[in-house]
Amino acid sequence: MTLRFSLPDIKLIDDNVPIQILSDDTTDFKYGKIPTKRTIKELLQYGIINLDKPPRPTSHEVVSIVKKILNIPKAGHSGTLDPQVTGVLPVALDKATRILDTLLLAGKEYICNMRLHSDVEEDVIRDIIDDYTGHIYQRPPLRSSVKRVLRIRTVYESEIIEIRDREVLLRINCQAGTYIRKYTHDIGQSLGGGAHMKELRRIRSGPFTEDVFSSSLLALYDAFMWFKEENDEIPLRNIILPMEYGVTHVPKIFMKDNAVDSVCHGAPIAIPGISKYTKNFEEGNIICIFTLKNELIALGETQLKAEEIEKMSHGLVASVKRVLMPIGTYPSMKKK
Repeated sequence: MTLRFSLPDIKLIDDNVPIQILSDDTTDFKYGKIPTKRTIKELLQYGIINLDKPPRPTSHEVVSIVKKILNIPKAGHSGTLDPQVTGVLPVALDKATRILDTLLLAGKEYICNMRLHSDVEEDVIRDIIDDYTGHIYQRPPLRSSVKRVLRIRTVYESEIIEIRDREVLLRINCQAGTYIRKYTHDIGQSLGGGAHMKELRRIRSGPFTEDVFSSSLLALYDAFMWFKEENDEIPLRNIILPMEYGVTHVPKIFMKDNAVDSVCHGAPIAIPGISKYTKNFEEGNIICIFTLKNELIALGETQLKAEEIEKMSHGLVASVKRVLMPIGTYPSMKKK
């Protein structure tokens, strides 16, 4: 392992999403903490790892290994990978497991080696794969964890990287819940001679990619041992990210300091408590409720479209579904 001795540049907000500012409130640094300034102890409770899953162990076994390495009671993964499949497997630590539902719904990207069972002309292969872009019908395989009913999934892009003899290397950008093994089987049926998935690697899951903040189990072990033995936390900070990184792709509402504690108590999100918000949500969307220090307070569900808020001076914007920040992190409105 090559240890990196510089803290990572972590972006917790998507710069490409426009933000609507409702007030010029600032935040009091006596309360809360910027996520990247959390201690290692805090990151072990509110952190997430972009793990590069190796072949052979199950996703559940990988999570068990992470818990043993870090000596923590709880961890969870987002989006199961079959034992022989490698690649991006986000692993949330302890209390950060509450955000995993947002990653389950996020888009995925794969590199797939599809093996054809008979010789097929290249132009025919390309035409058929074009047909398998957009909305496709899939029935989950027999060994899946969901009900085997016909459902629609979206393949946003299916790019042929290389064709060599009977092997086709594909990059597939798709909706969550798309079964790539079934996808290649169905393509083979349409080609007439059959096909199967020979190898698969996931290169993206939501905001996590294989080339940014990715870590192997061995690198995690080495970094944690280095921290314990040398009291140097920098290598570990290159691996354990604040949980907020895992919700970069989710729309957000930012609360004024004096409204944070009420959210921690489960109160709905009302317009007077909002400082700003991202302009990318519809009614019924999952929403992340943030402080002005970019701390994740809670997950909620929107009750209206983002474009409606500007026209309103009062009213409810979202309900709170899952609180992550402890009560009392910020003072209540009455105490302040």
